[in-house]
Amino acid sequence: MSDFSLADLAQIIASKRGADAARSYTKSLFEAGTPRIAKKFGEEAVETVIAAMEGDRKNLTSEAADTLYHLLVLLEAGGVALAEVLAELETRTVQSGHAEKASRGERK
Repeated sequence: MSDFSLADLAQIIASKRGADAARSYTKSLFEAGTPRIAKKFGEEAVETVIAAMEGDRKNLTSEAADTLYHLLVLLEAGGVALAEVLAELETRTVQSGHAEKASRGERK
C-alpha cells in the first residue's frame, strides 16, 4: 500500500496555485473561481453516489478519488486547511454520531 495521503494531495493542490492554467487543471479551477470548483465537487459527488448505488466498485473508487480531489481544491480555494477539517472530525469522535448531530440541532 502507498504512503500517499490526503495531506500529500492537499499540498500538491496548494502548490498548483502558481502554475500555468494552460498546463494545470488545478490552476484552471482556481482561475474559474469558487462557484465553478463547488459545481465540479457537486458533480463528482453525484457521480460517486451513482457508482455506489450501481454497485460498481471500480467506478466508485474512481469517482471517490475525483470527489476527494475536488473537495480539497474547494477547501484550498476557501482558505480552509485539511488539518482544520480533520481537527473538526476529531472533536466529533468523543461522542456518538447521534449525540453529536443532536448537539448541532440536526435531524436524521
